[in-house]
Amino acid sequence: MFSRKAILFFLSLFIAMSNLHAQLSPEQVVQKNLDAYNQRDIEGFMAWFSPEIKMYNYADGKMTMQGLEQVRKTYQELFELSPKLHSTILKRIVFDNKVIDHEHIIGRRGADQPVELVLIYEVEQERIVKITVMRK
Repeated sequence: MFSRKAILFFLSLFIAMSNLHAQLSPEQVVQKNLDAYNQRDIEGFMAWFSPEIKMYNYADGKMTMQGLEQVRKTYQELFELSPKLHSTILKRIVFDNKVIDHEHIIGRRGADQPVELVLIYEVEQERIVKITVMRK
């Protein structure tokens, strides 16, 4: 039989090891994705999307992109054409697995005019599965 000390040791070891990979919150996932966006790091940016990622336009509900290949192609081109691209969060709301960001974006495709968007991210199992975009 195991002694009480041995049981406590193994129990504390198990707890410590299970905390090594603490699950990221939806907000942390979205922030890591945004950080990669601001660095124009396509690999880091893509790492936070589910293979089944879907993007929608809020105004008409139409799907604008689906799947990693389409998202990669679109954002790779955006990053290449936008050397000064940077998004600042004006306001963030976190509700369950949804993160709602009001973003102020500069340098998009070399434009001088900033763009404001509201993005609604849905996160499951540490991956972004859906983004709905609101435009002015």
